[in-house]
Amino acid sequence: MTERADPAHLAPGPRLRYPLKAVHTRLRSLAWRARGGQAPGGPGFRILFYHRVSDGPRGPAVSPRRFCEQLDAIAAEGYRGVDVLTALDAAPGAVGLAFDGGYLDLPEHVLPELERHGFSATVFLATGRVAVRGGGHEFLSWDDVSRLDGGPLRFEAGTATYPNLLAVDDARAHEEIAGSKRELEERLGREVSVFCYPRGLFGEREVRLVAAAGYRAACTEDPGLNSGSTSPFRLHRIRVEPRDSLLDFRAKLDGGFDAPSRLRR
Repeated sequence: MTERADPAHLAPGPRLRYPLKAVHTRLRSLAWRARGGQAPGGPGFRILFYHRVSDGPRGPAVSPRRFCEQLDAIAAEGYRGVDVLTALDAAPGAVGLAFDGGYLDLPEHVLPELERHGFSATVFLATGRVAVRGGGHEFLSWDDVSRLDGGPLRFEAGTATYPNLLAVDDARAHEEIAGSKRELEERLGREVSVFCYPRGLFGEREVRLVAAAGYRAACTEDPGLNSGSTSPFRLHRIRVEPRDSLLDFRAKLDGGFDAPSRLRR
């Protein structure tokens, strides 16, 4: 469980962060392949998550070409890409797919590939960011969300303003968690069942508030396999990075990144 950010003085600068992370990821992938490239035994499912799929220069975006190759790899290995709620109910052969943020490029680059494979995915929305444009962020409008929900894309809650929940008081944390569920349900006319902790930051208080709000499950950013012993309010997810090669992606898909890296620990 991620409850505390790394000390700031240990973090590389923004220009070095992505290249260094890519090198570290490639070394882990090569080590996984050297061990035989086999998925660890035991029943369960993994959730792979993205922020954006775009050719744009800003933010942690996977290119459309790489995203296409990645979904092809999921299908080629006999998995079914599904939204988080479906993965909870149908784990064998399922791989959860999730997108954080609700960016405007989802219908252009993500939806056609999901439809091509018959896959589905969860999109976690910060309800207060819907329709926000500018500063490198372009989010879907409420009309977009209403139109897209119920097909391959299923929208779920990720707070209202995307705060660090560990840094806000009890009343604010409650409203971010329960209020975003309430607003999204009013907009969509259906139950919202899954929550996502912003930036993967949460503690025991946040777990209690999510359960009390009536969610069925919540997603973290802690990597790993979700098995029968995994709390539904602490679901593991594995981040897909912009610089991931197909080898890196296959390693993440098949268990090579289930354990946190030494750097993360």
